[in-house]
Amino acid sequence: MDTVLRGASIYFILLVIFRVSGRRTTAQMTPFDFVLLLIVAETTQQALLGDDFSVTNAAVLIVTLVTIDIVLSHVKQRLPRLGLLIDGTPTVLVSNGEPDARALSRARLTLEDVLTAAREQQGLERLDQIRFAILEAGSGISIIPR
Repeated sequence: MDTVLRGASIYFILLVIFRVSGRRTTAQMTPFDFVLLLIVAETTQQALLGDDFSVTNAAVLIVTLVTIDIVLSHVKQRLPRLGLLIDGTPTVLVSNGEPDARALSRARLTLEDVLTAAREQQGLERLDQIRFAILEAGSGISIIPR
């Protein structure tokens, strides 16, 4: 039972921390972000397993984490406001070629990140070619050309 409680606690702690820290796409991860992710993973592993490194404990922990994830997905379907709180809402980064500096800053993204997504997705080269650039709740940048 200790493993289940530890797993649930760490799951929700990480959920809150990553939700508060803001969204970035994997493509925009810096080497620092990647190193931080590895350190968090190692620290989390130690907190989750404690002194018991048995296969049974690991299996119980995996089942606990997957079950929490499944339950949360069902809860988010029934309570959409909770889903918005957990997953966030899409954020408009560029509207009609005009960047929203505040939105970019909150998302910790640069115009270059948006332009990179525009080149990769739509082959657009300039900001004025972008009708909307939206940071989706799933952390991908959607580009809608003019």
